[in-house]
Amino acid sequence: MYSSLCVVMSDEKVRKIIHVDMDCFYAAVEMRDNPSYRGRPLAVGGHEKQRGVLSTCNYEARKFGIRSAMPTGQALKLCPHLLVVPGRMQVYKQASQHIREIFSRYTTLIEPLSLDEAFLDVTDSEQCQGSATLIAEAIRRDIFNELQLTASAGVAPVKFLAKVASDMNKPNGQYVIPPEKVQQVVDKLPLEKIPGVGKVSLEKLHQAGFYLCEDVKNSDYRELLLRFGRLGASLWKKSHGIDRREVVVERERKSVGVERTFSENISTYDECWQVIEHKLFPELETRLLKVSPEKAIIKQGIKLKFADFQLTTIEHIHPELELDYFKDLLRDILKRQQGREIRLLGLNVMLKPEEQTKQLSFF
Repeated sequence: MYSSLCVVMSDEKVRKIIHVDMDCFYAAVEMRDNPSYRGRPLAVGGHEKQRGVLSTCNYEARKFGIRSAMPTGQALKLCPHLLVVPGRMQVYKQASQHIREIFSRYTTLIEPLSLDEAFLDVTDSEQCQGSATLIAEAIRRDIFNELQLTASAGVAPVKFLAKVASDMNKPNGQYVIPPEKVQQVVDKLPLEKIPGVGKVSLEKLHQAGFYLCEDVKNSDYRELLLRFGRLGASLWKKSHGIDRREVVVERERKSVGVERTFSENISTYDECWQVIEHKLFPELETRLLKVSPEKAIIKQGIKLKFADFQLTTIEHIHPELELDYFKDLLRDILKRQQGREIRLLGLNVMLKPEEQTKQLSFF
């Protein structure tokens, strides 16, 4: 009933979306600035062997099974000669700003996802004769010529496929999915390639007999809703090549948070409260003032990671950032401790929607 034509049913013209993803961005910047790092397994971050976590790693390191967000100690067991260097966030931000300026030469419709990736809508761009393929090539060429860094790109008529495509010819390549090939590509796409499908969801899908988008496409929509809820509805649409999300130029920030990973585990209420009162709360207050001078929030919460790496969070609806309200939250979340030590403690607040804040300011 549905086909790749669904991606353009509600639009006057086929959209041209590019997803640009820098290749091992932080590590690539380090190798650019330090040529002696090239050709060696390299990771950025995680300066403490026992407690550090890697931000990213180069492709030589990935051959050993090393990946981002991996504890440094675990990475060094996989690759004892791994070179781990501290991150230089200011340098990465400067490079990211330069990359953003390159994007703006080709379109004003830019949706940054992080420092190293973004969606671009070039549907109405007149650059490169209006060819999204040529624009993607030009962007990648400019990035390399001006920053000596490589980027990969995906081109498609919908966002999720552009992101999938950018991973199909990495590193330093690009992949194009034209409108007439959408359904053909989607049918053979493993569900783990769909952005947003995590390990737990994937296991449940496999247990239900779903491995490819084609399996989902040929299933009953109502059954998918009953078994998987919103995930089922989203996968059903994507399995038919449907993704009507637009490139969002400005993203409204929804939360602010701070956290600490301890060099030695802590375990008591008093130890946690000392960290909250003297370190985390002042830092959270400073960050919140920068983002929202009115301190306009709707929730505040605590995050804990135990020694067994289990993560748990708790939130409380409260319109003001107040230190004392974290006391009850801390008592409640520690009820889940079950004798375990704590390796990470964090505080966060959920911001009041921008429009609501403007209305309150007006009145």
